[in-house]
Amino acid sequence: MDVRGVFFDAGETLVYPHPSFVELFAEVLWEQGHRVDPGDLQDLVHASSERFNDLMRSETALNWSTSPERSRTLWDIVYRMFLGETDIPETEHPRLVHALYERFRSVASYRLYPDVLPTLERLGKAGLTLGLISNFEDWLEQLLETLEVSPFLDVSVISGIEGVEKPDTRIFEIALERAGLDAASSVYVGDNPIFDSDPARKAGMIPVLIDRRGRHADVDVLRIASLEDLPEALGLQV
Repeated sequence: MDVRGVFFDAGETLVYPHPSFVELFAEVLWEQGHRVDPGDLQDLVHASSERFNDLMRSETALNWSTSPERSRTLWDIVYRMFLGETDIPETEHPRLVHALYERFRSVASYRLYPDVLPTLERLGKAGLTLGLISNFEDWLEQLLETLEVSPFLDVSVISGIEGVEKPDTRIFEIALERAGLDAASSVYVGDNPIFDSDPARKAGMIPVLIDRRGRHADVDVLRIASLEDLPEALGLQV
């Protein structure tokens, strides 16, 4: 496999809400005067997962990350959906939605997975071009700088800056053009088959699905459980 470049998704591939989405969610509710057990909240989120997936694939979510206004509208719907599964009075929801939105757009709420920097360092030392292609608001740039990822990336293409988002293949084409690479020799690593693997393949790239929780065993794509497995999966001697 002739690989010259490797591009990554951001959320759930390089970065994650710390300590977890449900724990941050519960923490915000606690601060706002509502005690919700994270375990109970996890069950509620799990019960709503199909509705969430349907929402993210709907017209409502189309281009959600391309502007702060669209992002705020979508997350307002998402947070209200989850809050609707709790016993918290609906009159409290607007205040809580605002608090949740502010917490989840804070750089301090995110961490790098421990396999990220070692893998980027290995790939960089092998002379590969490294890049990022992500559906995210423009503040992802600040997050990547804070987490000290930016120095490893030759190219960063963020939907909130470019105005186009996955699964539109144009966002992959923008990254490839800026990196000076052809699709056939470029890998794209992401955690979602619909928004990552499928459009990357359609763009002519080599898709790799990072499946940290073992949720996509039936997906027909090169799959890894950790970024540390990536070089070997691609047959790279690094």
